[in-house]
Amino acid sequence: MISTRRHLEFAAGYIELGLFAEAADELEMIKGGDRLKPEVMMVRAELYMALKQWDLLLAMAQAVARQRPEEPKGWIYAAYALRELDRVQDARAMLLAAEPEHGAGCAVLHYNLACYECLLGDFPEAKRRLSAACSMDADWKAAALDDPDLKPMWEQIAAM
Repeated sequence: MISTRRHLEFAAGYIELGLFAEAADELEMIKGGDRLKPEVMMVRAELYMALKQWDLLLAMAQAVARQRPEEPKGWIYAAYALRELDRVQDARAMLLAAEPEHGAGCAVLHYNLACYECLLGDFPEAKRRLSAACSMDADWKAAALDDPDLKPMWEQIAAM
């Protein structure tokens, strides 16, 4: 009998390889109550992210955020799903709710907020958020210069 941990390792590996059916099969082999463990739901969320199944991703990521609010990925994935569902205001609200716990050390939270603020037309706040992300991890500037969500600010970002 294969342990839940091993099924998760296999599923995560399959996701990285783009073998999504195999990843889903591994996740289906997890038994009973283990399916509701946050670590299992997080791998399932990663599969839904890869498959661009935004409604399923949203439900799974929200469940993770409720069960493990200290885990930033649940919040980030839920907000991303909301953005993909054209619910940018809700995505912004999700990350603002996560900010008190994760804002000090989570560059992707600030980066995604920069995207959402830009999409909502608040360019000064988008710039502030992007600056915060870049101060934590300078690689976000290069990502921003290729991100269509931030396109109205590309010239300004290049000058940062």
